[in-house]
Amino acid sequence: MTFGLALDRYLAEVTPTKKESTQKAERLKAASLRLFFGKYSLAAVNADLVARYRDQRLGEGRKPNTVRLELALASHLFSVAIKEWRIGLAQNPVANIRKPSAGEGRDRRLSRDEERRLRKAVGVHSNSMLRWIFDLALETGMRSSEITGLTKGQVDLGRRIVRLSKTKNDSARTVPLTQHAKEVLAAALSNPVRPKDCDLIFFGEPGRDGQRRPYNFNKAWLGIKAELGVGDLRFHDLRHEAVSRLVEGGLSDQEVAAISGHKSMQMLKRYTHLRAEDLVSRLDTLRKR
Repeated sequence: MTFGLALDRYLAEVTPTKKESTQKAERLKAASLRLFFGKYSLAAVNADLVARYRDQRLGEGRKPNTVRLELALASHLFSVAIKEWRIGLAQNPVANIRKPSAGEGRDRRLSRDEERRLRKAVGVHSNSMLRWIFDLALETGMRSSEITGLTKGQVDLGRRIVRLSKTKNDSARTVPLTQHAKEVLAAALSNPVRPKDCDLIFFGEPGRDGQRRPYNFNKAWLGIKAELGVGDLRFHDLRHEAVSRLVEGGLSDQEVAAISGHKSMQMLKRYTHLRAEDLVSRLDTLRKR
């Protein structure tokens, strides 16, 4: 079996079992893998060939994390081929090479002036849902897909919580709401233009099948960024800002992880410098005693 045929089978049998966003990402990664490995038989793909792919992709200027994720897909394909499809391969060739580092991640903070200007811009936008989504991102640290996918049944304003069942890491969590977040959701739930039969809080226009899907605010967001000259700011940076503020507010790593949904303490290490800065001020306080 060639790698290309194995990839076709993987995309037909394995990929559909994953989340929609993961399926889309895997199809993009598969295209790059197919161009390089497609004609080879699975048995002909060895560690040297995989290492050559890694080096070529990095040499093309691809980000290390992009290449790492492409290799992860190839590795899982080989694992499935060996364990489930019973294809007689001696080993997984991807397992025997050095993987690119995932990197430290972005550390883009939102300045007060940027926040002020963004709030003003989303506040006057014709669709109030954009303002509510922006506010919730900063108030809760939820991902954009978690916010736009919210349904009425997930929100408990009385207890000031939101229950998330579909998350990036497939782990359900309960997100506490600040007073402002509660007020934002109360306004969103009272949106007079929501159709009575729509359970989504942030809803888009009906598709060809007549079904409403979550509000796609990307075009409006990109337009506002361009207008304000903050093109380097990603919407996901608002989540980073929210988590940073939780850390700066004195919450423990366990408390922050419970709110943000970070699966391991290792993933919160990028915020440890905020703890150190806080300790500096505490040390100064000790010297004054």
